[in-house]
Amino acid sequence: MNFRSLRLPLAALAGLFLLTGCPDKKAAETVGSAPAEVKLPKAPVFNADSAYAFTAKQVSFGPRVPNSKAHIATGNWLVAKLKSYGLKVMEQPFEAMTFDGTNIHARNIIAQYQPTAARRVAIFGHWDTRPFADADKVKKNASMDGASDGASAVAVALEMARQLSQQPDSLAPNVGVDFIFFDAEDWGHDDTTQAGLKDQLAGSGTDSWCLGSQYWAKNLLPAGYKAEYGVLLDMVGAKNGKFTREETSRTNARAALDKIWGVASQLGYSDYFRYEDTGGITDDHVYTNRAGIPTIDIYHYNSPTDYFPAYHHATTDNMAIIDRNTMKAVGQTMLQALYVD
Repeated sequence: MNFRSLRLPLAALAGLFLLTGCPDKKAAETVGSAPAEVKLPKAPVFNADSAYAFTAKQVSFGPRVPNSKAHIATGNWLVAKLKSYGLKVMEQPFEAMTFDGTNIHARNIIAQYQPTAARRVAIFGHWDTRPFADADKVKKNASMDGASDGASAVAVALEMARQLSQQPDSLAPNVGVDFIFFDAEDWGHDDTTQAGLKDQLAGSGTDSWCLGSQYWAKNLLPAGYKAEYGVLLDMVGAKNGKFTREETSRTNARAALDKIWGVASQLGYSDYFRYEDTGGITDDHVYTNRAGIPTIDIYHYNSPTDYFPAYHHATTDNMAIIDRNTMKAVGQTMLQALYVD
């Protein structure tokens, strides 16, 4: 997950947002309540051990920084793994310049389950790693594993794909599912930790974060892509995960947000999926929403005064913080939601 720019709701402006360089320290939280329960249909069982192993596998390649051998190897492994599940896999290579002037070779990876189904749901995530742990208090700018920030989301999606691929036609959901992994999400300029560095993309019309989703939104693959809704997974693997109802999600995809949180509540995961409304952040869902896909963001929220957990953009984002219980809560909720009309 990136840096993030917080969008602070301003009542006097009725729906306008103020983009800032870092999460606003005064963003208010409100608490809602769970909707009435409905009977949940049968869904596959999410295997948290498998998701944990997928996370560890990605980390084992090394930091997945664009232009690196570890990045290429990880991308090749993802493509092969998705193909092994019988999914239709497409790659979307692109080149971009980062905020510090580095030219990178990147690729988005798209895999379709039941590609001919008319109704579709998109599961988004990013598979790259931030090239520097600029928020680390001890090893500032060292390389980092990105175990939760990136790898855990991809791992949850991979386990979802694995489970769906094993279902007979009679137990398949009534929707097709597109797993879309964005590249170059995390090589952005943080106004707080990198205040002394110039953002060479400032004023260019390109955000320094979320380069892969920006490219995809302008060059949809599949062409003309549409989905009923999308879910962006980001930082969904750490201990004590807490997910709140982020403002951009509420504004652009309220129906999907209510559905996911309702399913989580019925499954007993309300300790993870909190009925708390929090301010908006800049993440890949900003650009998928602009592309016409109503998308919510599920990410690890910390507190109103310190939006992101201590491991965010730090070397402590490694396998030691990964928790099967958090991954189970997210993965089972996501699988179950596919079976709820």
